[in-house]
Amino acid sequence: MSTEPRVLIIDDNAMNLELGSVLLQRDGIDVATALDAESALSQVASFRPNLVLMDIQLPHTDGLELTRQLRADPTLGKLVIIAFTAYAMKGDEARMLAAGCDGYLSKPLDVPRFASQVRAFLKD
Repeated sequence: MSTEPRVLIIDDNAMNLELGSVLLQRDGIDVATALDAESALSQVASFRPNLVLMDIQLPHTDGLELTRQLRADPTLGKLVIIAFTAYAMKGDEARMLAAGCDGYLSKPLDVPRFASQVRAFLKD
């Protein structure tokens, strides 16, 4: 079994998924991706990530609702969920933390720092 951290990126923008995946994989992180809540739930069950990068603006079920669903599952207690969004208005970060997110990373991705920002959330 791999000892690399496992990160699931959930984003409805394929370019964000691709860029995020490449940057994390270059840093030795195992990555899976999902475009929507339904595929994300399937990936969480099969991939068993250590951390989820959660886009907030997802089609059908938004990222905050998906975060609440994941938090309601007692088997996922140690799953780290990071809001991964372009929302940057006052109060948005507090709203995401209140929904169950453990932290916040803003878009667009900070290419030189992205992997280290994600790794910082993986530290216990």
